Amino acid sequence: MNPQQVIGIGTNALETMLVLAAPLLIVVLVIGFAISVLQAATQINEQTLSFVPKLIAVAITIVIAGPWMISRMVTYIQQLFAQIPFVIG
Repeated sequence: MNPQQVIGIGTNALETMLVLAAPLLIVVLVIGFAISVLQAATQINEQTLSFVPKLIAVAITIVIAGPWMISRMVTYIQQLFAQIPFVIG
């Protein structure tokens, strides 16, 4: 196993992680920004007001993007397992 293989596997892992986390992070960022603007405009500083909508939005995002995320992860794992003979031998 040479250093290029290790770097390639690590790069693919980080890229897959970033692609899988991006939809959830973007949704939470947008919802959090909208709630922050609403709280600043109305001067309501309730902690649950920011937590509950984010939780609901993440749940909806997982329901919508979940199958795509699982298929992407399964594809990555299959590619990783397919590389085992080349990495060992």
